[in-house]
Amino acid sequence: MFFRESMSQKARELGVTGWVTNRSDGSVEVMLQGTETAVAAAIEWARHGPAFAHVDKLEIADGWGEYSDFQRQPTP
Repeated sequence: MFFRESMSQKARELGVTGWVTNRSDGSVEVMLQGTETAVAAAIEWARHGPAFAHVDKLEIADGWGEYSDFQRQPTP
């Protein structure tokens, strides 16, 4: 399973809303919204990703938005 789909499943499991998308440079961008505990758990999962994923680095920045669910966005 690929990173976007796995991230979507993990976010839903944790009750996190937002989105995930592949970027044109090959990286993945994720927006997470939820309780501090749930978002922290999603970030911790993203540090390693699913089996066979290779995560080189993780950058975290504050953002804002109102999301009712978690969606996979198309690659721009």
